[in-house]
Amino acid sequence: MKKLLTFFLVLAMVLSLSVCGAASASAEETAEEEPVFADWIDTAPALQALIDYVEAVTDEASPDYIPPEDRIAVFDMDGTLCAELCPTYLEYYLLAWRILKDPTYTPDAEMLEFGRMLRDHALDKSFPDGMDLLHATHAAKAYAGMTLQEFASFVNGCLLRDCDGFENMTWAKAFYTPMIEVVDYLVENDFKCYICSGSDRFICRTFIEGMLDIPPEQVIGMDVEYEATNQGDVDGLHYVFQPGDQIIRTDHLLIKNLKMNKVKQIVQQIGKQPVLSFGNSSGDVSMHLYTISDNAYRSAAFMLVADDDVRDYGNPQKTESLKEKWADLGFEVISMRDDFRTIYGDEVVKTGTFTWLEDLAENREAAPVVFAEPVPAEEESSDVQYVLYLGTNDMDTNKPVFTQAEAQEKAKEILIRHFGGYTLQEASGGWVSDDNLYQEYTLIIYLSDTTEEAVHAAADELLETFRQSSILIQSIPSTAEFYSGSSTAEVLPNAA
Repeated sequence: MKKLLTFFLVLAMVLSLSVCGAASASAEETAEEEPVFADWIDTAPALQALIDYVEAVTDEASPDYIPPEDRIAVFDMDGTLCAELCPTYLEYYLLAWRILKDPTYTPDAEMLEFGRMLRDHALDKSFPDGMDLLHATHAAKAYAGMTLQEFASFVNGCLLRDCDGFENMTWAKAFYTPMIEVVDYLVENDFKCYICSGSDRFICRTFIEGMLDIPPEQVIGMDVEYEATNQGDVDGLHYVFQPGDQIIRTDHLLIKNLKMNKVKQIVQQIGKQPVLSFGNSSGDVSMHLYTISDNAYRSAAFMLVADDDVRDYGNPQKTESLKEKWADLGFEVISMRDDFRTIYGDEVVKTGTFTWLEDLAENREAAPVVFAEPVPAEEESSDVQYVLYLGTNDMDTNKPVFTQAEAQEKAKEILIRHFGGYTLQEASGGWVSDDNLYQEYTLIIYLSDTTEEAVHAAADELLETFRQSSILIQSIPSTAEFYSGSSTAEVLPNAA
């Protein structure tokens, strides 16, 4: 009887193991059958190019093998991993909300004017030239004084709102799900993935949390300077961080991370040449070319084009020429229309309507712009007058960047923000180079009651806006006098 019982027990164990083994095998087969790229079209050429690349560089027997420590992939953010057309960049929405709606912030008149421009021009994309740097400098000022925790809370509060132009999607979820799959696929294959974005580094860090398998230390972006709450005007070389100090943002912009600046940041912060690069615009071309040029390893660059006007707000006509341009530069082209089975997920629907203007309608008055107090009329003092000679021809093409009227307006907008007062004169000049005669419309700018540091800060913005290699700056010791006749002589230093 005992032998028979033992036989049945053994038989039961064998059957149990067989069933478990079959179930385990079935689970493994299901896992193997589950597609890694469920949100891509199977036949997408760019997807196949990526898979072929990864399989080659991760195969130790392949001549293209790349050791894991050198598998570096860099990703642009807006328009590459997440939405940028609802109706504009996330960082623009955040700044507009800060200026026009945030009850904890009181903008001055100049900042309020910029916020309204940001709101009013987003829908038709009619921003002024140089908007990248204009936004960056205003953002630095608008968020100055916020701690890292306060800034993250502000960003998260905006991310919880519905994403304009869509149903069933908040800003926090406005990621391209096929590109999330790309990041996951690369991480699984021992690639170290970095964000290299034109948006603020801390916006990106907050935005990707819980969405992308990329740690905060692998996020590169636009940067401002930071300081301790009790540091004041003391230089960091002379200040010791104190218990109770917090780190706060300042209004000092360090870098707008676009174009060649992306390469610079990669070199400084990663220290290795990437082997994969993903982007979507001209701001990413330098990063792409750096990745695929003179690389010791097999490398590739992918450029995503917004050509889907059914599920998103792309422009198929505009992107056709871009596809050819990117392909000619050696980039693999990803078509959102043709390569993505879904963009944001099957539940997300494009509405074709925006509530942007209503959502950002403000009911506030600007704080006045505060200018420096004038020196009493009876005083006379010495001053240094600065004279700037600003050319208006592009440094590469020698062609005018703007019309003469536009050039004056651009210069005035920059000067009034930096100084509050200025004198502007027009001039023209010419020179001969390589037997060619070049002529240039020039603006002569007179500045007083200011410092060399302030002049250089304005000159940096003028250089960027007018695409100049340099600006001639003269500093002339002077005494300024407002003369009203022999009976009353009012003397003021620093007449501009």
